[in-house]
Amino acid sequence: MPKQKTHRGAAKRFSLTKKGKVKRAQAYKSHILTKKPTKRTRNLRKAAYLASGDAKVMKKLIPYK
Repeated sequence: MPKQKTHRGAAKRFSLTKKGKVKRAQAYKSHILTKKPTKRTRNLRKAAYLASGDAKVMKKLIPYK
């Protein structure tokens, strides 16, 4: 059976934790940051995790991570 290919877009955006959760970056952090409070932009730096239903799909896209 041939190897599975990793979805390169997903590989750049998501990573797996040791317990198998899918880690992602927060949205709304790319531009128009001047009007957003500093506290909000600071909190957007923290990692977030995918919901379990979405995580199932992502794990198939990044099989070797």
